[in-house]
Amino acid sequence: MMTTLTEVMGKLTDLADPAQLDGMSRYGITTEKRLGVRVPQMRVIAKQIGKDHQLALALWETGIAEAMIVASMIDVTAEVTEAQMEDWVVDFNSWDICDQVCMNLFEKTTLAWQKVHDWSQREEEYVKRAAYALIACLAWHDKGAPDGKFIALLPLIKSGASDERNYVKKAVSWALRNIGKRNSTLNAVALQTAQDLKEMDSKPARWIGSDAVRDLTSDATRRRLGRTG
Repeated sequence: MMTTLTEVMGKLTDLADPAQLDGMSRYGITTEKRLGVRVPQMRVIAKQIGKDHQLALALWETGIAEAMIVASMIDVTAEVTEAQMEDWVVDFNSWDICDQVCMNLFEKTTLAWQKVHDWSQREEEYVKRAAYALIACLAWHDKGAPDGKFIALLPLIKSGASDERNYVKKAVSWALRNIGKRNSTLNAVALQTAQDLKEMDSKPARWIGSDAVRDLTSDATRRRLGRTG
């Protein structure tokens, strides 16, 4: 069982495949300080480690992308503080690190909903993306959240939709589409929001609106909503 930083970094280094980096860069993934380890391999390592808050903090401090993602997989949700979340979010330098940390860890904290509001007001590209990635993750996984909590986020969707930066724009669309896939009620509300965005005097907002309408009216979404009610 891997219990030390040296052991985990050794395992990640053994799995490193620099040939993976070219493919990653084509998908807009930052390849600086990255080994070329695939996510399924990282999940195996995380499972071998188990939950370990202190090791997660140490892995994050390496600044190596794969170590940071593994950190998000092994951290103990109950031990994550607001200060830690604020420290980590400003270290995001690639969309995949942002999304993995939000999905593996941040969405499970009691502060997730608060951070949606906090970070949506920030200007840093990946901090702002994190706000909308969190919305997408919560819409996907927080099964007990009432519809009203997501309806209350739609003004944040509209306010973020005019951001021209690619990784913010795509996250806003992801958030809106996931809200609209929860159930029929939210699908109708999200579709109305998407139609409103299509009418805005903003190129990214119109793109998000069109992207959301296409996804939320697709056969796949209709089948999904038919199953979930």
